[in-house]
Amino acid sequence: MKVAVFGKNIAEAALPHVTHLLVLLEKNNIKTLLYKELIEAVPTESLEGNFENHEDLIRYHPDFLISLGGDGTILDAVSLVKDTGIPILGINLGRLGFLANVAKEDISRAVDDLVLRRFSISQRNLIHMDVINDGQPIAQPFALNEISVSRKDTTAMITIHAYINDVYLNSYWADGLIVATPTGSTGYSLSCGGPIIMPDSDSFVITPIAPHNLNVRPFVIPNHYQIRLKVESRETEFLASADSRIYKLPTSTELVLQKEQFLINMVQTYQQDFAATLRKKLLWGLDRRN
Repeated sequence: MKVAVFGKNIAEAALPHVTHLLVLLEKNNIKTLLYKELIEAVPTESLEGNFENHEDLIRYHPDFLISLGGDGTILDAVSLVKDTGIPILGINLGRLGFLANVAKEDISRAVDDLVLRRFSISQRNLIHMDVINDGQPIAQPFALNEISVSRKDTTAMITIHAYINDVYLNSYWADGLIVATPTGSTGYSLSCGGPIIMPDSDSFVITPIAPHNLNVRPFVIPNHYQIRLKVESRETEFLASADSRIYKLPTSTELVLQKEQFLINMVQTYQQDFAATLRKKLLWGLDRRN
């Protein structure tokens, strides 16, 4: 077995957990690739090699990628893995850790689960974003969580005209608009009043950001539909984000959103299921009377 270990900006207090992981991998005779940023922080001699980008992963093609950090680190890992199909296991060294749902105290058990094949693979859909009328292609036009548009350099609201399969849906007068996957439904969309969607659902949710209208609500659609967005603003530019990557685009730009052609494989150990993660991480359904 060959495993790539990925992490960025690891806090000093978390370094012993990284070292512990590497020791466990070595004890289990697992060939290890270490992300280049980690080599200086956690020096080790027992490495198969190191990697820095998507092309390196293609060359080595590990069986798994272990992401060390929080959910943001997993989103960065997705931009490295892309369409390779390499399954991602998230170990939480950050705060919430909704996607990275293996606690640092459970690293030993997580390694055992990999070795003994005690896990399942959860396939996650992504959103692809095409930019029309701009001429500037986006380097990584996909998102595991959400694509969002928002205002730039103004406190005034913007108007987002939304079309589904080229049929007019609505004009959102708001601070912005989120189009989230089921994976992203527990993130930014949830903070703006969107629904929680099971990870394996074939759907997207369109969630307005602070709309100035009481009868505009989040809207769930099948993910084989195409969404087209046009933005009106007092400014000449607006912001479009794909997960944590933010792009400045002119208001003449149209965005076309649709399901990405590839999936991301997430390793799901039997230590935690989706409902348990909701209860533990988001305190979902918590009631003192129960």
